[in-house]
Amino acid sequence: MPAQTSSPIPAALEQLPLQAASIAADDAADLCYFLGRVPDPRGRRGRRYPALALLCAAVAAVLTGARSLIAVSEWIADAPQHVLGVLGFAADPLTGIRPVPHAATVRRLLQHIDGDALDAAIGAYLQARRPPSMRPEPKRPALRAVAVDGKTVRGSRTQTAAAVQLLAAMDHQGVVLAQRQISSKSNEIPSFQPLLDTTDLENTVLTADALHTQHGHGAYLRERGAHYLAMVKKNHHGLNAQVRKLPWQDIPLDHRTRDRAHHRDEIRRLKVAAFHHIDYPGARQAIQTVRWRRDMSTGKLTIQRVYLITSLGVFDATPAELAAWIRGHWGIENLLHHVRDRTFREDDSKVRTGHLPRAMASLRNLVISLFRQNGETNIAAALRHTSRDYSRPLHTLGLT
Repeated sequence: MPAQTSSPIPAALEQLPLQAASIAADDAADLCYFLGRVPDPRGRRGRRYPALALLCAAVAAVLTGARSLIAVSEWIADAPQHVLGVLGFAADPLTGIRPVPHAATVRRLLQHIDGDALDAAIGAYLQARRPPSMRPEPKRPALRAVAVDGKTVRGSRTQTAAAVQLLAAMDHQGVVLAQRQISSKSNEIPSFQPLLDTTDLENTVLTADALHTQHGHGAYLRERGAHYLAMVKKNHHGLNAQVRKLPWQDIPLDHRTRDRAHHRDEIRRLKVAAFHHIDYPGARQAIQTVRWRRDMSTGKLTIQRVYLITSLGVFDATPAELAAWIRGHWGIENLLHHVRDRTFREDDSKVRTGHLPRAMASLRNLVISLFRQNGETNIAAALRHTSRDYSRPLHTLGLT
């Protein structure tokens, strides 16, 4: 197990939520430094294996493609002795052999672990691991785009309980910054602000679907120093009417793209109007996007018109940047939710007990984000590559 840094633990890490901004550079690559802050939910009596070693082993197993708790336990059971030592499993003083935990031991830990604490630790680790930009200092601060969207873990539904719903914040490069479980008797709206409380939002533009176009959300983001791109639909009747009635036919076209892929011919057009009387906190511009999509095999043409508002001014972002962020929002579906469903078969999982559905989703978020930060674009191929050598997941996690 890697030696812990001798520097004192920052006060912000003594209690959750974790704040990545206060982490020393030497600690940023040390996963143990962050997972060690997650409370152990087990009683003190009968603890044979440290929670930190079990968590690190579970992450390493998921890095190799383990989709279930049984697969995680099998990977740990087959791990060589030196790998178990790096993960933090102690050797028996008489035999010198490092025993491995039973599958039930791993299950009990993840079943009762504090989901908020685990997600906070993972989010802080990934934010601290993010390398600083090597580009020259721009004339205006570069904005980081962050998408917020929810996902239902369908396999967690039982006859007496609804499926677990999770709300996640992910930057547009595919790195998960935060995750929160939605109460079974609520929806995504009350979880929006608690989700982002642990994330540094300075110089950030946040994208979300129309459900989160709430006055409280807009005011919260501006107070945190963040900008927003908020969709406006008919669920906000007054705001929608106000934006739609702008003289869009007289406003010149600001940006246009054309793409041909997947048997589709697609044209996207964007218009921007500076408008200082929008009934929404901090709103400075209204946006109209029109997408023309023709299916090349059937010839069917579909036209979609979407309206948005933003706190970004004319000099804060170019029309091309606005168009990229609007389109990039749906990357959270392709880069995260689709990968968890198709590569990790999350919706087929029958894990339903306690905090297990969320804990497994958190581990998958960590693994996907690690690969994205390392420049991997094909997560399935990255999992196969990592699984062929027991030292590879340890190296990826910074444990060796």
